[in-house]
Amino acid sequence: MMRSDTLPDRLRKLRQRLKNTIDDRNSGLDDAAIRAAYARWAPVYDMVFRAPLYWGRRAGVKRVNEFSGSVLEAGVGTGMALPHYGKHLKVTGIDLSEAMLAKAESRVRGGGLDNVDGLLAMDAGNLAFPDASFDVAIAMYVITVVPDPVKVMKELERVTKPGGHVILVNHFSAEEGLRAQAENWLERYADKVGWNPVFPKARVLGHTNLVLEEDSSIPPFGLFTMMTFKKPGL
Repeated sequence: MMRSDTLPDRLRKLRQRLKNTIDDRNSGLDDAAIRAAYARWAPVYDMVFRAPLYWGRRAGVKRVNEFSGSVLEAGVGTGMALPHYGKHLKVTGIDLSEAMLAKAESRVRGGGLDNVDGLLAMDAGNLAFPDASFDVAIAMYVITVVPDPVKVMKELERVTKPGGHVILVNHFSAEEGLRAQAENWLERYADKVGWNPVFPKARVLGHTNLVLEEDSSIPPFGLFTMMTFKKPGL
């Protein structure tokens, strides 16, 4: 009888999965690389990221639940946020990774989430929706890992209805203090950690007609930020 993996075996596989993901990112953030990386992450994504991303995900969903109508979640991943959206909303999720979407679809079926209107494989920088399709668009932990953040912001603006809202939850680098120093030091290892520790808010501000209504740090440590924008028109 074949012996099941021990904990050290599983940890070694997880480290190799992370190394492969970082290698893919270093080879260029094109669609094929991202799909390959997240195909490897999909089986363990919830286990690894549920706790670190919990507070931001909770804050983002709580903010969305204050609105009504149709919602786009860009970068829905495995659908960890989907069970927590209010039943008064109709939610559409998109992600570039079909492997991650398969996990999200399983979560929808298993949870009887009848307010989820659809899950689609799609690039956040090239959305296949008509203008003004959604009342709210939210992107959590997405904007710093896409090849062109400005293009994504413009697409989120485009598909949001006039008077609607765009919400970002993400890490943005500090401008001063000990955290800024730590982020500047860590930037030299960006190719190893697989994300850019220095990502100022200027990367997403001033490139669209969206009006920033709220900018708040997320507890417990304030490492993540929630930004709420309104699209002019109503």
